[in-house]
Amino acid sequence: MFARLRSDIQCILDRDPAARSKWEVLTCYPGLHALVLHRFAHWFWLHKLYWLGRFISQLSRWFTGIEIHPGATIGERVFIDHGMGVVIGETAEIGDGCTIYQGVTLGGTSLYKGAKRHPTLGKNVVVSAGAKVLGGFTVGDNAKIGSNAVVIKPVPEGATAVGIPARIIQADDSARREEAAAKMGFSAYGITQNDDPLAQAMKGLIDNAASHEHQVALLWQAIEKLQSARKGEDCVPDDAQVKEHFEAEKLTQLVGK
Repeated sequence: MFARLRSDIQCILDRDPAARSKWEVLTCYPGLHALVLHRFAHWFWLHKLYWLGRFISQLSRWFTGIEIHPGATIGERVFIDHGMGVVIGETAEIGDGCTIYQGVTLGGTSLYKGAKRHPTLGKNVVVSAGAKVLGGFTVGDNAKIGSNAVVIKPVPEGATAVGIPARIIQADDSARREEAAAKMGFSAYGITQNDDPLAQAMKGLIDNAASHEHQVALLWQAIEKLQSARKGEDCVPDDAQVKEHFEAEKLTQLVGK
């Protein structure tokens, strides 16, 4: 029990730059208090003392503003930052190393008792402030849920879900977009990440610029072919980008189609 508590305190110190000491974390972090109380409530729930489990859960809700059903399964080194308004449903499962911010709901869409109604979060998942993850599906390891996103379908491992309803952005697509942005001296993630409308607009502009670069490469290739077909005159600059690669699927994934 105490080893688990020390692990919880250390994970908060590692992830929150505002945390100054173990004593401060132990006494002033409601996310930690909610997790400790949940472990007692969950123990009673597993031993079929349902009312007592629910009562402890209710006390935790009053004191911390975080509502965790005693039937929920929560792994190790989970950090609930700030935590006010967090709701975690009965059949929710949270993997090791996850981070959950304020206003998050891990909710259900089914009314059938005994069914898997709430989501399963893999390891090291980040769920940003105000996000709603609704349904009995799985969010893969190392995935990210953007602020205020409404997720109603599975999220692949390492992907990012943003928007209402959430659109899935694959990790490799995000990396390619950032690489293209770096070439132009600007990053759409310079201010916000994934969920800001202006950032979304900039991503579209970056993709459009990448498309133009591809078209220019095709033109240089055509000129190169004409050059070889005629007198072999060298009219293609050495720095001509004749091998650019462009994937049209990036924009369709961004809009969720």
